[in-house]
Amino acid sequence: MIKLEKLVHTPNNHPEWNESFYFCFSDRENKINAMTRLGMKPNKDEASLFFLVFLPDGSVAGYRDAERIHGEWGSHEWVSKGMEFTPNEDGSWHYAYTGPMVQVEKPGDFPHASRDKSLIKTVLPTQMDIHFKPIHPEYEYSENMTPESLEIGKKAGDEHWEQIGLIEGTLTLGETSYKISRQIGQRDHTYGVRDWTGVGDWLYYVVWFNEELAANPAAIVMEDGRVSWGGFIYKDGINQPIVEMRVLDQQFYDGIIPISSKLELVTSDGKTHLLEGKAGPTVPLPFFDESGKMSVLAQCFGEFTLDGITGGYGSFETLRVKR
Repeated sequence: MIKLEKLVHTPNNHPEWNESFYFCFSDRENKINAMTRLGMKPNKDEASLFFLVFLPDGSVAGYRDAERIHGEWGSHEWVSKGMEFTPNEDGSWHYAYTGPMVQVEKPGDFPHASRDKSLIKTVLPTQMDIHFKPIHPEYEYSENMTPESLEIGKKAGDEHWEQIGLIEGTLTLGETSYKISRQIGQRDHTYGVRDWTGVGDWLYYVVWFNEELAANPAAIVMEDGRVSWGGFIYKDGINQPIVEMRVLDQQFYDGIIPISSKLELVTSDGKTHLLEGKAGPTVPLPFFDESGKMSVLAQCFGEFTLDGITGGYGSFETLRVKR
């Protein structure tokens, strides 16, 4: 059995303190990619959800909403707006969703579809029934971060767990049903203050090559060039912590939508690695603070190489403040 981390933590008094769960997977056979995040803010009595599916024809189906949790913190199940995240005692997880998904032709139009109905191609009744079986021990970022990285990283949470697994199940959108068998996915759990508009430059990549090789770097890049980094490279059953990172290059459309990236990663075994990525079609999710300042969480999937090894794929996420 692969141990589960503690799933409920005691919030401080910050209004933006949250406990969040994230799940993504790529089905290479059916050519679909999906990601979903369920976040709880007990001090705001709020649960929020987004769920995105990138479809083979280049369109995207998505759902984003929030609701009150009515003080049910601690005993509250990880359920909101039709999405349910269920951990099992053997370390596996069950992910289920029943509800609508709005389909738009261009992923970049998704945030505008709620105001401009002409962008909506159709509304798809959707059902997801997915089982996640971990293939390696969970990895906690902060245990291997430097004191400076931990201090900078407080805007993105206190602790952060990751785990890769094999995916089995079905995903049905409208009249199309996808049978998913032995594909790779990843789950994420964080808690702490998540300041969506207080981070100027954030990156988070979930990269899979096969069941024995993956990479998961994350970083906050400060305006003065300092970097808070975390993550690991998984190889042959071992999680190698990332102990140093250099952001060699990042390219964006309009300073917001990711195009490509190049990272130098040093792992705890003393080896230096080069990770290069190219982003695919992107859904930009806007966030606003009380003053109206906006940041954009760019959600997409990309293609990657690691030390010249091609064929990597997975999520390519960035968060950028709109200047």
